Amino acid sequence: MTVLKKKITKNTRAIVQDAKTEDLLSRSLQYLNSGYPVHFTGPSGTGKTSLALALAKKRKKPVMLIHGNHELNNKDLIGDFTGYTSKKVVDNYVRSVYKRDESVTETWRDGRLLEAVKNGYTLIYDEFTRSRPTTNNIFLSILEEGILPLYGTKLTEPFVRVHPDFACIFTSNPDEYAGVYQTQDALLDRLITIFIDHKESDREAAIISEKMDIDKNEAEAITTLVAELRKECKENSGPSLRASFMIVKLAEEEGIPIDGSNANFQRLCIDILGHQVSRCIQSDNPIKTAEILILKACHNMKVIEE
Repeated sequence: MTVLKKKITKNTRAIVQDAKTEDLLSRSLQYLNSGYPVHFTGPSGTGKTSLALALAKKRKKPVMLIHGNHELNNKDLIGDFTGYTSKKVVDNYVRSVYKRDESVTETWRDGRLLEAVKNGYTLIYDEFTRSRPTTNNIFLSILEEGILPLYGTKLTEPFVRVHPDFACIFTSNPDEYAGVYQTQDALLDRLITIFIDHKESDREAAIISEKMDIDKNEAEAITTLVAELRKECKENSGPSLRASFMIVKLAEEEGIPIDGSNANFQRLCIDILGHQVSRCIQSDNPIKTAEILILKACHNMKVIEE
């Protein structure tokens, strides 16, 4: 299980906030401030987690980050007794009287969800559909009744009231992704779900250019190449913006020119993109077909650069 608590600082990975992204964040912040949880969903590599972090930063509240996984359970979210502490007092003030008192108490540790709910944090539940639906049922009471039930604990209180500053941001991949559970309608009905798709190649180019400090024409050539290959794949699959970052980073480190006619650049693109493209095309020999498509895209990239 991976559960992390993070504070948003200037070192947190940022997103390039163009007009469309700023509008999306502004709308989403309004929804959160009105008491509604926001859910970003879409293909892998479209920047959902970065959007969630940027949105959380705008609230100027402490942030709790939880990564969904199939082993996550109520003890992880609510908390659990972690052991015992003992206290021993020996009274020998009067030499003829020996008095000894010993008490043992259980030690409780709050779970991440309980801590966020009690203190009014912004909770980011990343890839929440990787957790079992039975685990996520606990959010129904939080979002509907404003309480966190203390299931399966020996605490005296049956629930904790949700702090008025508490807010929740969810992210998820589509249902067809491996390791993803289908979310119960009752939970989705309480979320404002916004689909995040791959950006247009010129917007991706602007991100690459700003983050990697390369010429915008070179960045656009790479993102156009990746977008062209993405079109060969079925919906919600294919190489993402991450692949463009890998190509730029490795080309720079290895001194490979960003040139579609360069053999080293072609080999780099095949190594990075080949497996992703081969998995999402219909062919008797998908690996070979993927290489042909990548070489074709490299050739088209050379034409673009001219």
